[in-house]
This record gives sequence, C-alpha cells and structure tokens, in this order.
Amino acid sequence: MIKVHHLENSRSQRVLWLLEELGVAYKVVTYRRDPRTKLAPASLRAVHPLGKSPVITDESRGGRVVAESGAIIDYLIERFDTQERLVPEAGSEARERYRFWLHHAEGSAMPPLVMRLVFASLGRPPVPALARPIGRLFARGVEQQFLAPQIRLLTDYWEAELEHAPWFTGEAFTAADIQMSFPLLALEAGRGLVGYPMLRGFLEACRLRPAYRRAVEAGGEFSLS
Repeated sequence: MIKVHHLENSRSQRVLWLLEELGVAYKVVTYRRDPRTKLAPASLRAVHPLGKSPVITDESRGGRVVAESGAIIDYLIERFDTQERLVPEAGSEARERYRFWLHHAEGSAMPPLVMRLVFASLGRPPVPALARPIGRLFARGVEQQFLAPQIRLLTDYWEAELEHAPWFTGEAFTAADIQMSFPLLALEAGRGLVGYPMLRGFLEACRLRPAYRRAVEAGGEFSLS
C-alpha cells in the first residue's frame, strides 16, 4: 500500500494520477494549507524533515519515505510499471525525450511560475499595508523585465514541441506527460495558454483520461490561480 501525503492544490496531485494510471492501491492523507500564509502545515515535517509535498510512504517496504515529485515518479515506475506502459523503451530516442521532460518540468518550468506567485503576493496580505504599494511596484518590474519573457520563451518552446506529436515524448502517453501537466495547469489558471492551441489540446487530452478524473476525485479539483 502506498500512502500519499497530499497537500491540497499541490504537485502531489500528479502522484495520485500516476498511481491511478498504474492501478496501484493507495491511501490519501490530506493536509490543508494555512489559510493566511498558504503554506503546508508543520505536521508534514513528521513525514519528511522538509515538510513539503509531494511525499509518499511505501507501507509494504517498512514505511519507506520518498520525496520530490521526479524521484517519486521514478520510484513508482520502477516498482510497479513492470510492463513499461508509461515509460518508453530503454535506449530509444523516446526514452531520452522522456528523461528530459521528466526533469524539465521541475528544473526549468516551475521555478519562474513559482516566482510569479511569490512576487504577485507582495501586494497582498500578510504584507503590511504600507509596504504593499512598494511590493506591487517591485513585482511589476520583475514580471515585465524577467518573468514574462522567460515564461513566454518556455511556453513557445512547449507549443512548438507538441506540433510534432500529441504527447511530449511522442505518440505515446508517458509519466513525463503527468509531470508536465502541472506547469501547464498553473499557466492555464492565469490565462497563460491563450494563443497556444497545442498546449490547450494537451490538457484536454489529459482530462479525458479516466485515471486523471479518478485522481481529481481522490484529491480534489485543481485550483491553482
């Protein structure tokens, strides 16, 4: 039994989706964000010292703890995908693409999107009221000079890649597509996919997968705006 320590509206949603695709039994332990800070509760530190999600425990292996979404995906694929349904054949070009997209999602895609959320919060509580105008001005400058161009570069790249095939590794759906879904959902929530038909089509195809719908039922709807 895999226990998923699931923080609402977080990257751990992808872990639920992967487990549904694999047909692996799991249990969800849900943690609520602090309503003021939006951070994870301190109780997550009892599972892993960083107190972040996603994190899983493999109860059939003595409660082994695995953290970080990419590492969790690798662990679950190696452990349960014995027929390699969600990973391309070893040594193939598709396998190289799979490896790239699996790590690109967190290594290049998510940092500017997280920075955008952080800077956008500078003009809102709990930032002191007197500091909010300065925070908004600073955030606007960072957005215009750095974040918007970087995110546009990434989005253009993803759109061009999907012009050649429906999934990021090619014709077949893989776990790398699960990993890439989160940055695209984050962009979609902020209307960042306007003018990107291939990326919107990718998300529509993801939502049509029965395992995706079951994961949303188990972990709650995405709300990333």
